[in-house]
Amino acid sequence: MILTVDVGNTETTYGLFAGEELRAHWRTVSEAARTPDELGLQLRALLESVPGAHATVRTVVIGSVVPALTATFVEASERWLNARTRVIDASSPLPIRLQVDEPMTVGADRLINTLAASRLYHCDTIVVDFGTATTYDCITADGVLLGGAIAPGIRTSAATPLRRTSKLPATELAVPAKVIGTRTEECIRAGVMFGAADAIDGIVRRIKREWPTSTVPRVIATGGLAETVSPLCEEIEEVDPYLTLKGLRIAHELLSD
Repeated sequence: MILTVDVGNTETTYGLFAGEELRAHWRTVSEAARTPDELGLQLRALLESVPGAHATVRTVVIGSVVPALTATFVEASERWLNARTRVIDASSPLPIRLQVDEPMTVGADRLINTLAASRLYHCDTIVVDFGTATTYDCITADGVLLGGAIAPGIRTSAATPLRRTSKLPATELAVPAKVIGTRTEECIRAGVMFGAADAIDGIVRRIKREWPTSTVPRVIATGGLAETVSPLCEEIEEVDPYLTLKGLRIAHELLSD
């Protein structure tokens, strides 16, 4: 088995794979101040929740956009799991091409999503990743990242007015029953969720109009809020919440050949 680790600015997701099968997955808060021992104990606890997993994981594959945590995860995996580690980043010799001005600045999550989308869907795609930021990656069927767009994440957008306005209450990011709210929490929820959905549809339509070929790209959503927000969007065609974890597995297989 291999353990894949997607380290984001807000959350870290883990995927336990036996071959191509995702046997288990977890999500934790990303905390840069954690020590290798703290992370190691957490990794062991997660794996011990799956019978036999701790004894059979020999490789940990890490994609990280938090440099302060990357080395910590490597040390924790090697010390506490006795596992080999592989970090996937812009220097990894993956069979993809970054058609952007500054390839080395592209985040690991965007690289891995490019690989996963091209290998799993075999068509031009727009990957909308709901993370700390909402990213839109434009990917060709043969694994070229054309570029994309980056917008504030939905949680970030929801938190901004709360920080600036003392009377607005914190609100759960859930889909409201209607747009016209009759309580303050409902009004915030409607503005955030429906506003995000319409913004996503609008950006995707603009991207489609700029697509460099006559092919109509398929729109795939991934990330923590993908399953919540996608039903509100007209342009999203499929939700693959574990696309990045799958991409890490694929990257490991390709680099091991």
